[in-house]
Amino acid sequence: MARYLRHIDHIARIKQRDVLYLLFRDSSYSPELITFHEYEDDPNRADAIQWLDSVGISWAPCFREADENSIRPYKGDIYLDVPFDLNDPDYQKLAEHFELPDESNRIKGIYFCYFPLQEAMKNAHHDEPGFWDQWAENF
Repeated sequence: MARYLRHIDHIARIKQRDVLYLLFRDSSYSPELITFHEYEDDPNRADAIQWLDSVGISWAPCFREADENSIRPYKGDIYLDVPFDLNDPDYQKLAEHFELPDESNRIKGIYFCYFPLQEAMKNAHHDEPGFWDQWAENF
């Protein structure tokens, strides 16, 4: 079944704030290599979703940042509907669950990330009516 997913930068522009998200990669992940993570079978992702639901943190599947030079598949990433605010109780729950005190990953294969609104605004032209239709015609 088809579903509509937003890119993380688009979500930041909609929310008009920095946004948080989780990336899921298998243990062999390397930024230098193109890898395909089987997110549907990832027990860490399933556990993370169960935990988010149990503590009442809203989430939604999302794509990484939109890129006019490529089309990338969905890799299981999750937008977290919590502001990037160190004093926010939900942010503190997320940080405590997904990060160690030195801000490294607590759970191997789960990356707790934020996307700054300032960076998201570089793609604001993507929100113009018809942008992606015109882009697709010229791809």
